[in-house]
Amino acid sequence: MQEFILLLLIYLGIYTILSLGLNLIAGYTGLLSLCQAAFFAIGSYSSAILMVKYPGSFWSIFIASGLIAALFGLLIGLPTLRLKGDYLAIATLGFGEIVKNVILNWDSLTRGPMGISGIPSPVIFGFELTEKWSYLVLIWLTVLGSYLILRRLVRSRFGRALEAIREDEIAANAMGINVTKYKIFSFTIGAFFAGIGGSLWAAYNHTVSVNTFDFMLSVMILCMVVLG
Repeated sequence: MQEFILLLLIYLGIYTILSLGLNLIAGYTGLLSLCQAAFFAIGSYSSAILMVKYPGSFWSIFIASGLIAALFGLLIGLPTLRLKGDYLAIATLGFGEIVKNVILNWDSLTRGPMGISGIPSPVIFGFELTEKWSYLVLIWLTVLGSYLILRRLVRSRFGRALEAIREDEIAANAMGINVTKYKIFSFTIGAFFAGIGGSLWAAYNHTVSVNTFDFMLSVMILCMVVLG
C-alpha cells in the first residue's frame, strides 16, 4: 500500500508540472492547446536519448530536455498562434499527431514502437536515485520551483499582458501589447515545463514508449487545468 501511495504521488507531481505549464497557455493566455503531450514526449525522449547515449550531469540533461521542448514550442507557435479558437486547437492537435508519428517511425533514434529502455538512474550531488522516496522528493521540489517561478511570472507585467490578451485581444493590441509575441512566449514557456516533466518521467520509469504520449493525455491535462 505504501509503494502504491508513493507511486501515486510521483505521477501526481509530474502531471502537476504539465498542468502548470498548460495553465499558463490555456488559463492565463486563453489559448486552446491540445499538444501538451507532444512537448511531454519531446522532453521524455530527449532526456532518454541523452541519458543512454551521452551520460552526464542529470541537471544538464534536465534543463536541455526542457529547452528542446521549448524550441519546438517556439517553432509551432510562430506559424499557428495567429489562429484563434477551434482553428488553433486543430493545429496543435495536428502537431501532436506529427510528433507521435515521427517518434514511431524514426527507428534509428527513438527505436520506434519498441521505445527506449535501460535509462540509467540519475545521479544528483553524488547520490544515485534508486528509491521511490528519493524520486518523490526530486519531483515535488521541481513542482514547488515550477509553481514559484510561474506564480512570480503571472504576477508580473508579463502575466498582466497575458490576462489582457485572454480577456480581449483587440483591446490589448490597441493598448500597445504585442499580442503575437506574448502568445509565443507563453507557448514556449509552457512547452519548457512540459519538457522538464518529461525528463522526470523518463528518469523515474527508466523507459519511454510512444504509446504513453497519445491525444487523450493532452485532453486529460487540459481537464486537470479546467477542472482544477
